[in-house]
Amino acid sequence: MGMHRKTITLTEQQDDWVKTQIESGHFGNDSEYIRDLIRRDQQAKERLSSLRQALSDGELSGKPKPLDISSIKAAGRKLKKAAN
Repeated sequence: MGMHRKTITLTEQQDDWVKTQIESGHFGNDSEYIRDLIRRDQQAKERLSSLRQALSDGELSGKPKPLDISSIKAAGRKLKKAAN
């Protein structure tokens, strides 16, 4: 994977925050911190996309049916018993 150099501008408060994260040992340098933020943002966007897709699938799956709590509890007990 190739690396690309970027130039960013931070406020003094943001720069202090990044320095604090590095000094606390969470990251080795500014680049590691920024890459971590980007990874987290990508993951959040993927989770949001998956959630939206699940909601859409649910809406398209047909008419809703009444919720049967007893059946749900029984299925959970059955799964728990099988796991033991």
